Amino acid sequence: MNAPGLRERKKQRMFRTLSDTAVELFLEKGFDAVSVAEVAAAAEVSKPTLFRYFPAKEDLVLHRIADHEDEAARVVRGAARPLDALRRHFLAGLERCDPVTGLNDHPAVLAFHRLLYGTPALVARMHTQLERSEAALAEALGADLEARLAAGQIIAVQRVLALDNWRRIAAGERVEDVREDAVAAAERAFAGLAAGLPERVTG
Repeated sequence: MNAPGLRERKKQRMFRTLSDTAVELFLEKGFDAVSVAEVAAAAEVSKPTLFRYFPAKEDLVLHRIADHEDEAARVVRGAARPLDALRRHFLAGLERCDPVTGLNDHPAVLAFHRLLYGTPALVARMHTQLERSEAALAEALGADLEARLAAGQIIAVQRVLALDNWRRIAAGERVEDVREDAVAAAERAFAGLAAGLPERVTG
């Protein structure tokens, strides 16, 4: 695969700069208290320039987790047993404390998740991103109704598992105290999926 060119690298740097600037302001003052104009001024760009990169204010925050949007689809492509591939991927995420699993107590991660889950507009926008994740997974599983039903269940299970882990961590529990339960819950959840999903998904 060819390395991205200078123009693409500059574009990606601008995405990161705008998102990082916005998140820093949102964490400091609150999402609703900061205007897009303030973000643009802090990043030293015009408001129209900012909107060329991020059509909506919420996207400035969701950019940080945008690379997870097609993650499930990437995991199952070419897998003989798609559900097992997803199960192993989720368990590996718990092992390395991937923030997307909710099992991470780094202060910066906790602050970001409090912003994300504590802001109604961001929660609503995140559901749009989850719908795109579901659509990408359904496409990878075959794109028919059976695939769409399976993808909906899988994405929902992963979301609920991650949210439950985050809630326990946010309430003050340590990763070490939550991990065993998180692994057991994931195993039970994926076993439940395996019992109800079609063979082409479970293998």
